[in-house]
Amino acid sequence: MGKIDIDNLLSDLGFNEDEGEGVSEAHFVDPTGREPDGDDAGVSPFSETIDYSGEPEAPAPGEMFYPHGAPPEAPRDPDAGLPDALTSIYTPEQPQAHAKRDLGAILVEREIITGAQLSLAKGVMAQTPGSALVDVLVNQDADEVGIQRIVAELAGLPFEALDPELGDRAVCGKHIQRLSTKFCKKQQILPLREEGIRLVVGVIKPDEVFQLDDVKRRLGVASIKPVVISRGDLHRMLELFGEPDQQEMDLEDILSDIQEDDVQIAEDEVEELDLEKQAAESPVIRYVNYILQTASKEGASDIHIEPGERGIKVRLRIDGILFESMNPPAAMAAAIASRLKIMANLDIAERRLPQDGRIRCNIQGRKLDLRMSTLPTAHGEKIVLRILDTRSINVKLEDLGLDENTLRIWNNQVAEPNGIILVTGPTGSGKTTTLYASLRQMDKQKMNISTVEDPIEYQLDGVTQTQTHDRIGMTFAKALKALLRQDPDVVLIGEIRDLDTATTAVQAALTGHLVLSTLHTNDAPSSVTRLVNIGIEPFLVGAALNGVLAQRLVRRICQHCKQHIKPIEELGDFLEMHGLDRDTIVEGAGCEHCRNTGYSGRLGIYELLVVDDTLRDMIARNPNVSEFRRMCLERGMNTLREDGMNKVRAELTTVQEIRRVTESGH
Repeated sequence: MGKIDIDNLLSDLGFNEDEGEGVSEAHFVDPTGREPDGDDAGVSPFSETIDYSGEPEAPAPGEMFYPHGAPPEAPRDPDAGLPDALTSIYTPEQPQAHAKRDLGAILVEREIITGAQLSLAKGVMAQTPGSALVDVLVNQDADEVGIQRIVAELAGLPFEALDPELGDRAVCGKHIQRLSTKFCKKQQILPLREEGIRLVVGVIKPDEVFQLDDVKRRLGVASIKPVVISRGDLHRMLELFGEPDQQEMDLEDILSDIQEDDVQIAEDEVEELDLEKQAAESPVIRYVNYILQTASKEGASDIHIEPGERGIKVRLRIDGILFESMNPPAAMAAAIASRLKIMANLDIAERRLPQDGRIRCNIQGRKLDLRMSTLPTAHGEKIVLRILDTRSINVKLEDLGLDENTLRIWNNQVAEPNGIILVTGPTGSGKTTTLYASLRQMDKQKMNISTVEDPIEYQLDGVTQTQTHDRIGMTFAKALKALLRQDPDVVLIGEIRDLDTATTAVQAALTGHLVLSTLHTNDAPSSVTRLVNIGIEPFLVGAALNGVLAQRLVRRICQHCKQHIKPIEELGDFLEMHGLDRDTIVEGAGCEHCRNTGYSGRLGIYELLVVDDTLRDMIARNPNVSEFRRMCLERGMNTLREDGMNKVRAELTTVQEIRRVTESGH
């Protein structure tokens, strides 16, 4: 603080200063408003009563009082003439002006993470109380080194990247040994080196000041200088540390810094848990319900619960893409798995073998079937739940994304009295949805429709559905043979996997039944080759096969943030090659409605092959895939790529999506 202002002090005591300079012309203002007169003018009424010999009065608020009437001299250089212990005290640099800004905003501004990553991380934090932004971003495989550099900058501390070539020489092994690697790993600290009487310690979270006090107390060092490091460096160094040094060293040098209590025998802890009791506890039940409700609300098709070393990762598959949703603590892994096993009537004591089960539940008024699968891993059991929602399967053919011409031809195909119709594509491409939509439009009152599935995913009214059981010999082939004795008109086979099933399906088609089934092939022409490779004679394939529909699912552009932008040069050439405008494309900018992805919902792209007499003759000659595909294109078949580009032209999806789900040759 500066010196006392005499003018202000006089003013506070009741003197007002005239327009002239100095205080000689100051006069007293009576609080009652009476002006002094006569000899009283210019004389303070307090001049006779102020006693400066007693104790000084307290200074006014905000003023500094100096008992000797003057402030002390300016401080000298803090390091000048002070003992070494004082000069070794570490003082962190002052944070920059942007230290009060949001960490996430700075990371996006520096292009260390994207806006979509930040939005996803905040969503995980909102659904995982107590989680930190940095921890969530690191779990999402963001650039940890870049993040930690910004954390260090905001904390006013230096950042250090440890040299992996130095190995355990990059750290202070003596102090790590005294603290123990378990302590260092738990507290997320790493002694690096000694600088005089000061110890440099690497930290992950700069704001954990009590950790440094604990380290200082345990090691008995004079002071500690914290520096920020990355988790990757910390774990790598702790894994390296402790490897025996093969070089011969003097025994006294080895034992000089070792104390008797530095090494303690660690006994293996066998944790006996009552899994059934733990799974029945209210917090576990509520958390599992929370996971299921969140997945239902987000419209997820799958839930992945993946245990790890540092925690559990819960991911939801939305529109075909996995998004991280929440991070429960690692201690809850066994309890969550046990709770889900109880719901699925599985053996909670068996954690070494995979198990499959089914959960039927009502979530927010919706009846859902959850197909559950467990898999033992290094850190516990990974659980995947497939959500089977009847609302998602009750889709009409007109709403699947088939163009007008393809829809008309497909309707004619499913109206045929006999033959085989195949739907092909990878897992999760919507084959079951297409087949169920085709069955739904058939006349169930006049036709006997039966299915053989593994498993029965959805219940269809008016349709006889049969579940296969391989363990008891109820295979696709045996179930299909039994169905053919039930006087069916239409038979749906979940998948043609082997020669027996394929042979029975061909025989059913040739004897007057309409057979619908699926295959796992990349395109429609490859289905013919697959049937021949399974063991069906080419002439039988040509005689029985009516048509093949290959399909993929692509994400729709979000209608809330759709925008026109100029594509990059490479993408412009691709657009021009497919007859589109190279100067503008439509993309989703990303908003809260689409989780900043730019996509919301999905639609199908299709490749329909209709087998006519010309193609039947060619199939009988057993052509190779390339030759048969070329013939199909000459006969007017549109490829998946072409149908996808038509949907890009209609501004339903993006070029990036079409290129992602279709092969370059399409």
